[in-house]
Order: sequence, then structure tokens, then C-alpha cells
Amino acid sequence: MKKSTSSFAVGIIVGIIATCIAFAIISREQLMNGGGDSQVRKLKFAHSLQTSHPVHKSIEYMAKRLDELSSGNMEIIIFPGEQLGNETKCIEQVQMGTLAMTKTSAAPMGNFVSMMKVFSLPYLFNDADHYWSVLNGKIGADMLQSLSLRDDGQQSGLIGLGYFDSGSRNFYSKSPILGLDDISGKKFRVMKDPVAMDLVQALGGSPTPIPFGELYTALKQGVVDGAENNPPSILSSKHYEICKHLTLDAHSRIPDIIIISDKMWNGLKEHEQVWLKQAMKEATEYQRKLWIEATSDALDQIKASGVTVHQVDTTPFRHAVQPVVDKYATGAIKDVYDQIQAAGQK
Repeated sequence: MKKSTSSFAVGIIVGIIATCIAFAIISREQLMNGGGDSQVRKLKFAHSLQTSHPVHKSIEYMAKRLDELSSGNMEIIIFPGEQLGNETKCIEQVQMGTLAMTKTSAAPMGNFVSMMKVFSLPYLFNDADHYWSVLNGKIGADMLQSLSLRDDGQQSGLIGLGYFDSGSRNFYSKSPILGLDDISGKKFRVMKDPVAMDLVQALGGSPTPIPFGELYTALKQGVVDGAENNPPSILSSKHYEICKHLTLDAHSRIPDIIIISDKMWNGLKEHEQVWLKQAMKEATEYQRKLWIEATSDALDQIKASGVTVHQVDTTPFRHAVQPVVDKYATGAIKDVYDQIQAAGQK
């Protein structure tokens, strides 16, 4: 009798432990998926931008198309404006599997896969057509696929789904920039990034890292003579109030990348992966159109405020920064760089 009672008690304990494990697994999946109805696959997508940004609008479009393609069986729940943390925190959460998806610049992805650092090289692309032919072609696809494995051969925890546009960075200043002589001796605010600093120095300027939030005051007080960014950012920051000259040299084009947790991706059924890939493809096309419109609108407003926009021959600029390219384009980065340059000659 005692033996029977003991066995019964052990059975209860084992059952409780099994139930706890099951609930733990379910809770983890709900955390990543957004919780709720188990009949609907829910994907949490967090990013750091505001709801008015073209990226957020394109994620909303992606969510809409995924809902339509899956007949309501898949849902993307969006958390904008750093609700779940900044870009770095979101990447970490995707790696751990507690967040399904996020948007990141390609730049920090170079910390996982070195070839991604190629996007930081100056004057990498001839123009927007060259840029998109690379991203939408085999080179871009291979780079996305490479994200799953770190340089050390370990799993990164990330899967690259596709690219979003983030425009091109251009110089703007208080005086015209029509050639290298106009940059010589001038102080330009840059990000605290070795390539960006070497770029300005190679062009003859003085690179000055300043937090973006402090840049307006720095420009106004003459701490720096100019800076570099894309037109929508120049507009939103109101730097055009001080810098009345914008030179469209497009010295940098670094795309955004949509990444998904490999735990989530591998947990999807094949047809669910197909739906998600299709929604991503359509969202990329949609976001590209939105970005073109946002850039055009920004340029119109900047011009209307009294800013002169200059188009220049970038050949002398490209020659001047070649030593910077040679310095950073080594190993796997050099291989991808050569492929991108070859694609631009077709």
C-alpha cells in the first residue's frame, strides 16, 4: 500500500514537472510571437523609428500583405519608436529568439559577418541603379545568406530576409562644395566611425565626431563648417537653416536589412516561409518608392528654404579616397567589393 501511494506521488510530481516545462516552452513561443491565439502565427517586429518614417510604413505594408497572403493565418505585430529597445537591443533579442524580427542598418552587421563592412566603403556604387541591381541580384542574396554564420563559423542566430533603402549620404555646408579645394581645411561632422573619418581626411577636410543631437548647435556656433547625411535627415534636423549648400555626391549608400530570428524562421512551415519572403519582396519595392518620394519632398523643401543644391563630378573625389578603399577592402570585403565594382561596369 505504501509502495502504491509512493508511486502515485512520484507520478504526480513527474506530471507537474512536465506541465511546468510545457508551459515554459509555450510562454517562450508566445513571447516571441506576441502571444494570443495559437491558430495564428504572430511575429513581433520591433524597430527604433517613428511611425511617420518610410520604414515603419513599409513594415505596416509588409504586415498587411502577409495577412492577405496567409489568409489571416500569419500576423506581424509592430513595436516602433524603441518600445522594445534601441537597434542594438533589438538585434540581441532577435539573436536570443525573444523577438522575431527587427530592422537594422547593414553597418552593425559587419560585427557578425565581415563582408557586410563593404557597405561602409566610400563611393561604392555608381548610382541608385547600380545599388539596387546589386541588392536585388546574386551579390545581395549571397550577403543576406551569409548572415546566418559568423566569421568564426558559429551560428549568428540571424537570418537576412531583405533590404530597405536608407538613401545616400551627401555633404552640406555653409559654403559651396564643388571640388576638393572647397573641402580642404574645413571641419566636417562625421559619425565616430574609422571609415567615415578617413573619408573626410582623404578629401582634405578635418573629421570631427559630434553626437547628432548636438550638431545643430555645433553648426550654429561654428564648431564645424558642415556635415553629411541624407536629405530627409537634413530636413528633419533643420540643419538647412544654417547650411545653405548641399552637394549631392552620394559618397555613402548603406542599406537597412530586415532580419528574423533563426529560431523563428526554422519553426515556420515551408509555405509560411514562402508567404513571408513574398511579403518582404513587395515591402522592399513599396519602401523604395516611399524613400524616393521622401527624398524628393525633402529636397523641394530644402530648396524652398534657400539652400542651393549642387550636382558635381565625383571622379576627383573617388580618386582621392582610393587609399581609404585599399585600406579597408581586404579579405572577404575585397572579394565582395570587386564583385560590386564589376557589376557596375556591365
